[in-house]
Amino acid sequence: MSAPTAEISLKRDLGLWSAIAIVIGTVIGSGIFIVPNTMIRNVGTPGMVFVVWIVGGFMSLSGALTYAELSAALPGAGGEYVFLREAYGPLWSFLYGWTQMWVAKSGSIATLATAFFLYLSNFHPELRKPLGHIPIPLGENGAPLEVSSGQLLAMALIMALGILNYFGVKVGGNVQVLVTVCKVGLIAAVIVIGLGSGHGSLENFGTSTPVSSANGAVAAFFAALVAALWAYDGWNNVSMAAAEIENPQRNLPRALIGGTLAVMAIYLLANVAYFYVLPAASVAKSDLVAADMMRQIFGDAGAKMVSVCAIISIFAALNGSILTGSRVPYAMAVDGLFFRPVAKVHPHYRTPGAAILALSAWAAILVLSGRYDQLFTYVIFASWILYGMTTAAVLVLRRKRPEMPRPYRTFGYPVIPIVFVLSALGLVISTLFNSPRESILGLSLVVAGLPFYYFWSTRRRV
Repeated sequence: MSAPTAEISLKRDLGLWSAIAIVIGTVIGSGIFIVPNTMIRNVGTPGMVFVVWIVGGFMSLSGALTYAELSAALPGAGGEYVFLREAYGPLWSFLYGWTQMWVAKSGSIATLATAFFLYLSNFHPELRKPLGHIPIPLGENGAPLEVSSGQLLAMALIMALGILNYFGVKVGGNVQVLVTVCKVGLIAAVIVIGLGSGHGSLENFGTSTPVSSANGAVAAFFAALVAALWAYDGWNNVSMAAAEIENPQRNLPRALIGGTLAVMAIYLLANVAYFYVLPAASVAKSDLVAADMMRQIFGDAGAKMVSVCAIISIFAALNGSILTGSRVPYAMAVDGLFFRPVAKVHPHYRTPGAAILALSAWAAILVLSGRYDQLFTYVIFASWILYGMTTAAVLVLRRKRPEMPRPYRTFGYPVIPIVFVLSALGLVISTLFNSPRESILGLSLVVAGLPFYYFWSTRRRV
């Protein structure tokens, strides 16, 4: 029996620039403003920090080149969900969708919304103050749950962007283009100011900071690489909205490859500015590297400029994450593997309205619970297993379905996909070795979806 399909289809209203804005806008969030601190503390020298950025960038580019082929050949809603289903069957695609809906994508949205209010609290410190407590034992060590006005603002922001995207993918896409242009412009200004201020020194690139002896060289490199990959994360999101992109066979490969290359360039130039102004030891001590660089040049006014930049950057990433991430539960529901109402497409706005509101509401609840960061950390291990399997789907589908039209073929095939798969495998092994408890817990969260899969798949057959 064939899977149920939505009565009204999604509309291809996103052009090339909207697709590129989704890639750049969802990748560049808060990571570029803070992760150089983690990286320099692990690898010790600016030169090695740049090596890690380049390795992480080429890993992401390898994935983007591979996803370009998959997206152009299978331009359906859900991205990886579609690729995994076609290559390995519905079980693996369901586990991916389950993880995205309940932990990975919703946790990422909650993280971004919380970062938004934390940066905004630089201008309004009262956002951090608790308003009261909810008498449920979800706080620290089982204490009552503390609620701040900043959390309520973060929840309201998620729901507001969810409603915005409910009223049409073109509306969400236009907002994405606008805020991404603003974000890139502000980051470019920070880079130009840092490099042209005269407050820096080329000698900073030759300095180093002591590296903890507890970390071996390989473990330290992978720890820095995880931080870089977190900053690069999101390049794959545009494939989730493939069913709503105009001429996807042409525009998706352009957006994936062009957007990822643009992000690599922005990240490398930003780090050149950071280390030009600040020596390695100062970067290692700074939790907000970009803000401290600008403070060195303009004082507190410069730090506030970076806060504004971060707020706009996070806003763009948040909007793009809601726009794209909601298409995964929608695709599951269309296949009969999720709650049926989530498969509905709004008859006028032609958006998966129920899926958008469901993902937004759950992400807002995670903000209130305060547990999103732990959930997100737990699921990194399992997510990279699924990312590796998705990239390997190019190899599988070349053999399984050689007749499939492929408007774009992966550059450097089969080397590029194999490099990404091996890199993902190395990251998974490193994560398992360094964080066995979190890895096993994350895998347990994914496996918890199995009973639901068998329930929905049985109901679909009946």
